[in-house]
Amino acid sequence: MRQLMMDRQPLQGLGIGAGDEVIVPSFAPESAAAAVVMVGARPVFADIDPRTYCLDPAFVEAALTPRTSAVIAVHLFGHPAPMRELGTVAARQGIALVEELVEEEEPAGGMGEIARRRANAWFLDSVLTGVIVPYVEPGAHHVYHHYTVRIPGNGRPDRDAFARALAARGVRATVSVPTPVHRLAAHRSRAQLPETELAAAQALSLPVHSGLTQRELTHIADACNALGGLL
Repeated sequence: MRQLMMDRQPLQGLGIGAGDEVIVPSFAPESAAAAVVMVGARPVFADIDPRTYCLDPAFVEAALTPRTSAVIAVHLFGHPAPMRELGTVAARQGIALVEELVEEEEPAGGMGEIARRRANAWFLDSVLTGVIVPYVEPGAHHVYHHYTVRIPGNGRPDRDAFARALAARGVRATVSVPTPVHRLAAHRSRAQLPETELAAAQALSLPVHSGLTQRELTHIADACNALGGLL
């Protein structure tokens, strides 16, 4: 059973509550885990595919227990979660698959804005060196709410130094998931999520919005390439 979620209502409608477990991503906004807690259930965190940043079906399957009632899939940074594969896992276990919707999935500018963001992302893909550009699963339609690269090196210290160096060059990069949800005080968990931890330490989002000019895009690329990845 597949449901859409913007709040806790789908979980309530499925009868999920105390004693139930719901599998959610930790490298994501807190909203999915918070919705689980609000209905009295327990969020169980599964690890991500290191390329797409979305839940990895294999890790979801490994996290299943007799108490598991649902999986919440989150489409992260504009890359769709693997709904077909997650649906297969959910159907095999007889549990619900809930798809979290976020406001930014419907941009004010519609398809024209998405097309421009994609064009901006493809330009950056073609010219950036020294960073790992976003991966797109074959057949997937990435809409680039964020253009999230990885900064190779020694994790968070190098990523943060890279962001500071970009800021000094007039490029404002952001850390979209500064702390994985399973590390937050409200959801603290002992889950072992190595891919989530590594992504949280290395990921940095560069500007990609539709209002960027070609000159600004070139400046972003030049600033990144001048740093050469590892500082």
